[in-house]
Amino acid sequence: MSDASGSVPFTLDGIRRGFLRAQSFSIGIFVYGLAFGLMAAQAKLSALQAVMMSAVVYSGSAQLAAIGVLGSGAGSPGALLWALVATILVINARYILFSATLRPWLGGVSPLKAYSTLYFLGDGNWMMSMRAHEAGERDAGYVFGSGLGSFLSWIIGTYLGHIAVGFAPEPHRLGLDFFLAAFAAAMMAGMVRRRGDLAIVAVAALMAPLVAHVWGFGAAVVVSGLAGGLVAYLRHKPPEPAP
Repeated sequence: MSDASGSVPFTLDGIRRGFLRAQSFSIGIFVYGLAFGLMAAQAKLSALQAVMMSAVVYSGSAQLAAIGVLGSGAGSPGALLWALVATILVINARYILFSATLRPWLGGVSPLKAYSTLYFLGDGNWMMSMRAHEAGERDAGYVFGSGLGSFLSWIIGTYLGHIAVGFAPEPHRLGLDFFLAAFAAAMMAGMVRRRGDLAIVAVAALMAPLVAHVWGFGAAVVVSGLAGGLVAYLRHKPPEPAP
């Protein structure tokens, strides 16, 4: 199953390694899916609608924000649709940057394999794949397999959360609405490598509540991320050329 169009392998063994490795955080994604399923049921979405949203949008933060937009019920159906689309696009804008960082891998495989892999890309398996690449992993199937493992946990969690709404009618009391923040904090802890990285975290953390207060949650995700990225760019020092 290695790709014939480039030098990057895409093998069944790589898919298997990625899928199995993703199980280390799939339980957390499953719980996150449960939370979304519960909230989708409270927002009067059917089980099919909730699962389809999880399969098509596949972004916990964007889906929870979309549930908030649906719950507001403000405006005409057309205005509500535009608000939903804008919310999802703004919050998911980070995947453009994620995809760019994976070009060393996916740029060497066929478009079908590259775009199939990107479809299943999530925050957790992106970070895991980047760390694996640093450790020497070069099989692009690893990215696909880790994404697929996370995706299945998310879909199953969504469905079970929706049908379990009768057992947990108020997910806020269980703290499930905090799961996104906890997941993001865990990702940040894994990405901080040295003391200088704390300045990037501090700038993003300061920007987020300020922007959220003025423009809302979706804008805060994008603006704080860009602010942290700008600080990282300004602090970056290219390696000295070899003599």
